Amino acid sequence: MAWEIARPLRTSALRGVDMAGFRIHGDGPARLRVIPHPAVTVVIEFGDRCFDVRDSTGRSHSGSLALGLAGSAVPVRFEDIECVQVRLSPVVAHAILGFPPAELGGNIVGLDDLWGRDATRLRERLHETQSWHERFALVDTTLSARFRHDRGADPEVAFAWRQIIGSRGRFRVEHLAARVGWSRQRLWSRFGTQIGLTPKRAAMLVRFDHAMHRLVQGHSPARVAADSGYADQSHLYRDVRGFTGAPPASAASEPWLAVDDRAWPSSTVG
Repeated sequence: MAWEIARPLRTSALRGVDMAGFRIHGDGPARLRVIPHPAVTVVIEFGDRCFDVRDSTGRSHSGSLALGLAGSAVPVRFEDIECVQVRLSPVVAHAILGFPPAELGGNIVGLDDLWGRDATRLRERLHETQSWHERFALVDTTLSARFRHDRGADPEVAFAWRQIIGSRGRFRVEHLAARVGWSRQRLWSRFGTQIGLTPKRAAMLVRFDHAMHRLVQGHSPARVAADSGYADQSHLYRDVRGFTGAPPASAASEPWLAVDDRAWPSSTVG
């Protein structure tokens, strides 16, 4: 399997948006698994061959799509992939997609269903464009044009999310309400409505993501568990199996994770 990975020369004009380009060629039908990540994922394909993604309900999706904050690994079947992948912080996902992350959940929605004909036109223009630099600029312009300030998350919710991201999931979530000046009930309700996860579940996902990248880099499970805030190594094993359906050694060998640090400057989106 041959991977070509491209990164933009500059970051997106929008905060909470990151992009990478992928061209993956196989010798025949191949399979990958997308491991859960603390971001809403948008895939805009522009090649001649689509890929098939199966969601948690068993439904198959093909072509450009949006994937919510998944709670489990998502299988992908493909022959060739050419796409721009966008990671959206959930605090800006609604403002860009026009669809709240909470309603998306961990499910998959076709980009055509969200953006209509605009998604088709973007895909066609990406196909006609010759360089990654131009493709990234085109996607960035499209996302900026779709951004609506009145759909963004509450400042208090955005602050709570950034605290969780900045601490790599180790921030004590019971302190969040006091920091933002809300009652615990109000923060949990607003956070869940706008992000799609409880603060506790969000912290678990962020901590898992950081731990998985440490495992991919070759650190021992015992060291990763101690450094990532897990009670012990068995606690790490339970989280990894819960999010991926596999033990740490198997999950860390997933091809998509193995190239993740080459494709993205960091493993989280603030």
